[in-house]
Amino acid sequence: MGETIKIAISPAVQLGGSLFTPNQLIEIGNILGADTTVELTSFKQLYAEVPIDQRGAIKEELERNGLEVNPAGFVTKSLIACNFCRGAEDAGLETAINLNKAISGIATPTPLKIGYAGCALGTSEPLIKDIGIVKMRDKFDIYIGGEPKGLKTSFAKLLLSGVTENQLIPVITAIIEFYKVNAKGKEKFSKFVDRMSLEKLREISFIF
Repeated sequence: MGETIKIAISPAVQLGGSLFTPNQLIEIGNILGADTTVELTSFKQLYAEVPIDQRGAIKEELERNGLEVNPAGFVTKSLIACNFCRGAEDAGLETAINLNKAISGIATPTPLKIGYAGCALGTSEPLIKDIGIVKMRDKFDIYIGGEPKGLKTSFAKLLLSGVTENQLIPVITAIIEFYKVNAKGKEKFSKFVDRMSLEKLREISFIF
């Protein structure tokens, strides 16, 4: 095999949760080939090394099977969403799908996990993600700086409450962009939040 590149394969955000179907797993094997090594990550993604000159064709074929393909590594991961048990409309499935399209695969100083919960039950565990979004009736609360790893785990802190659907994507993408511009090297997002402080982040004019 010649030069390769690693890709991240994710199931689509959908009613019932972001899950691979048996047929999709079969198709992934058929498309990638029997000799390809596939790694299951903590981001609910599959990493696979593919030939660079075949990446476009492989991506197109995987997407035809209802899968998402993004860069691997130091990027914003696909949205980790709940199962939308309260229904597509009440839990904001369309909003989650649009948010996922806007944030997946953005190059960042360290990998970013973004969680979405359609209600306060928070089954997608948004408070241990770098950025967590919780739908509260027709508005959204945004939490930042969760740390799930190591001996000093911590919950994300409430940054904004009462964010409207129209404001949600601009606010989340602005936070990501601010992190990209102002992080010190490969500074973890939780440390970045602590260094900047919630007060400072709330003061930034592009947020509110």
